[in-house]
Amino acid sequence: MDQWVSWCLVVLPLLPALSAIVAPLAGAGRPAQAARISVTMTAVTCAVALAMLVAVLAAPESEVMLARLGPAALLLDHLAVAMAVLVAAISLVVHVYSVRYMADEPGYVRFFAKLDLMTAVILLMVIAADLVTLLVAWFLIGVLLFFLLGFDTSRKASGRYALWTFLTYRVGDLPLVGAALLLWHGYGTAQLPELFTRISADPSVQLGGVAVVPLAALLLALAAFARSAQFLLHTWLPYTMDGPTPVSALMHAGIVNAGGFLFNRFAPVFVHAPNVLHLAFVVGLVTALIGSALMLTQNDVKKSLGYSTMGQMGFMIMECGLGAFSLAVYHLIAHGLFKATLFLGSGNVISESRHEDGVPPDDIYSFVVERRPLREVKKVPWLLAALVTVLVPVLVLGLSHGVVAEDFFHKQGSVVLLFFGWVTGAQLFFSIHKLPSENAWGLLTMILLSFLIVVVGYTLIAHAFEAFLYPDPVLRDAIYAAAGINDLAFVILVLFFTALLVGAWLVTFYAQSLEIGGKPGTRWNAIYLNLYALFSREFYVSVIYTQLSRSLLAATKRVNIWLRWV
Repeated sequence: MDQWVSWCLVVLPLLPALSAIVAPLAGAGRPAQAARISVTMTAVTCAVALAMLVAVLAAPESEVMLARLGPAALLLDHLAVAMAVLVAAISLVVHVYSVRYMADEPGYVRFFAKLDLMTAVILLMVIAADLVTLLVAWFLIGVLLFFLLGFDTSRKASGRYALWTFLTYRVGDLPLVGAALLLWHGYGTAQLPELFTRISADPSVQLGGVAVVPLAALLLALAAFARSAQFLLHTWLPYTMDGPTPVSALMHAGIVNAGGFLFNRFAPVFVHAPNVLHLAFVVGLVTALIGSALMLTQNDVKKSLGYSTMGQMGFMIMECGLGAFSLAVYHLIAHGLFKATLFLGSGNVISESRHEDGVPPDDIYSFVVERRPLREVKKVPWLLAALVTVLVPVLVLGLSHGVVAEDFFHKQGSVVLLFFGWVTGAQLFFSIHKLPSENAWGLLTMILLSFLIVVVGYTLIAHAFEAFLYPDPVLRDAIYAAAGINDLAFVILVLFFTALLVGAWLVTFYAQSLEIGGKPGTRWNAIYLNLYALFSREFYVSVIYTQLSRSLLAATKRVNIWLRWV
């Protein structure tokens, strides 16, 4: 059994790499033949990943399988197999979609070869068992993404944004290299399982008077921030949407969401670096808020999806900062499948919207756009609606988690996640209450049932996935404990966010009565216009970066002239 699994582990990244060589050679002069070979090899790769998943489920929970591919060490654990199935599945869908979508492109065969290479390198990254293999795969992903984003060489914008992405990724590679060197010199091994064992035995190793583990954790977090487009390092992501649509979809298979994978792969390191987890929470929260806000001000479908991805990556990093590492992987997988599908369908949406906006003239449309119902409607009494809005999300979320895991509420990170779940649920019920309906009670009942089914299903899946990904309860509790903060600070934080979000609700839902954005010349209108300008210009971050790059180029020219190099 172990031999068979080791063979599959070696074959997994080799199949797409072999396809990148065989497909162009066998399909020389016959592009359709090359595409069929590429799709077939990717389907076999997906089947191998699924077979490995079955083998892992059948094996003891704590067993870790190792294999070697030349100098590279390969690792098969629960995290690796979950990521491998995600990468292979999304890659297969992208390959099938690209058969017709890219048919008229001049570099048709070359495109499939690059897709195969990218799939092979991502798979190598998720099953890497040593620091060197992980670094090589991490670096090659950025290089191959540059060539995929700049695939259409006739478009200057594609090449410019591909280079922008490449440079951002190289900036993110430096902290990862530093973390790998620190861990290797501090603990004398590059093999990840052995490294984590030594860290657990002695997390206080120092080099030159500096603690190795906290500094390495900070560098790993910075690398994850750059790869997952966190705020101030996010500007590359919305503009990569100018590349081919299949590439935008493939980016959700372990490229843009690789930050969540990195946090989970080095979870034994972050357990001993609580301050880094607190930093991840703050960075993720800011990124989630800004990404979600910028998404709403875009008039381009793919760019709006790009900022939506930025917001979701912020939530993913925030979950890591709360200690919910397994939830971040669950979020990574669910969002990857969902957003890849949206990107693949964005082309059809753009095409259809050119002929018809697709907005039906029903009651909800008239209420939102024209601010008036078309017919007499009924509403649930406001007192009952208020109780439902506040109490139902709390009861459903609390009872569902309490039944599955009794100790769930003893973890601060879990409480914060419940808080955000309550905010989302309350906002949903409040929005539904304001919509017109001929049968208000029926609408409310359907929403309650839907909310109950979604929350209970999500709770069961999330806790089962946590037990699958981290079968060791001691490690799970240690991660949550590392993410904890002072009790007083925790209470103040929750109260602050409660006041902030409730205030945002009131401003949002009563914007019309406050005349926000209404009468010209009013104070509220000036605030509204300034905020809209700020959001529409994307907080001027890209403008500042452009100005800094121009100033740097001008300074280098002056230095060159002064030194008489030119």
